[in-house]
Order: sequence, then C-alpha cells, then structure tokens
Amino acid sequence: MKNIVLIGFMGTGKTSTGRVLAQKLGAAFLDLDQEIEAEEGMAIPAIFAQKGEPYFRAAEHRMVERVAARQNAVISTGGGTVKDPANVALLRQSGVIVCLTADVDTILMRTASKGERPVLDKEDKGDRRRAVETLIEERRPLYRQADFSVDTSRLSPLQVVEEILHYLKTRGVVHA
Repeated sequence: MKNIVLIGFMGTGKTSTGRVLAQKLGAAFLDLDQEIEAEEGMAIPAIFAQKGEPYFRAAEHRMVERVAARQNAVISTGGGTVKDPANVALLRQSGVIVCLTADVDTILMRTASKGERPVLDKEDKGDRRRAVETLIEERRPLYRQADFSVDTSRLSPLQVVEEILHYLKTRGVVHA
C-alpha cells in the first residue's frame, strides 16, 4: 500500500486521525513530530527555543526523507512540513496526500494549551487568533497540493477516517 500522508494546520487532528486510520488499515503509524523529538532527545518547543526554527526545519527534512522511504505507513506531518517543497515532493513520491482542515475557532480550542505550539505560544489570546488566521492564509496554497481534503471541524477522528477511507477506496489506493 502507498503511504497515506496527513498534512494540515496544527489542531486539525492529524495525529488522532492518523492513529485510527493506521489501525484500520493495519499500517504503521508515524508521527513526524514524535519521530523528530525521539531523534533529537527533546520536545519540539525545546528545539525551537534552544536551536531555532531553521535547525528544526532541517531536522524535519531529514526525517521526511527517512519516513518517505517507507511503505504501508500512515504519516502525520507537522503543520509547517509543507513549507519546504522538497518535503512535499518526497512525501508525494510514496504516498497519497490528505489535507485535514478546520475552522479557526476549532483550531484555537484544540491548541489552547500553552507550551505545545512554538509557533503560536508566543502570542496572547487576541494575537493568537490573528496568528492562526495569518498562518492558515499563508499556508493555504501549500495545503491545496493535497490529493484530497477533509474539514475536521465538526467530525470525530473516526468520522474523518471514514471519509478518507471512502476516498482511498474509490481511487483504488486501498481495497474494501
């Protein structure tokens, strides 16, 4: 089976959906951020704070090279993974790219806990909304590169998985 690659903004459900989808498909589940944390021996917020975003993006690209070489995996990417066109090209070679989206209010609710989102955690509440809106708008053309998209705002991870599976079955990527 080709890899199923989940892209999208933070808080859209890539990790929770990815776990359920991998289980349903009998595939390995790889969370790019968790893989990077394991390799670096520190959490992503610490990587950002101690080494900076350029260092993190380089580590992210190395991990994309590694996971894209796999087969039969569901890969959950970080929200900014698509900022590097080389990442998208590598992931597309071995997989189907599915973008998860959500409305701003849903994203704000899902990302409310501080200390987990380095790109947003520096913002106060009012600025956080503007930051989310700005980043989504900047990344929208990058997320449109996906083969398929699902709005997760009002869906459970299982409902999202069912939509993805329907798409994959109709495209012959997976079989019933």
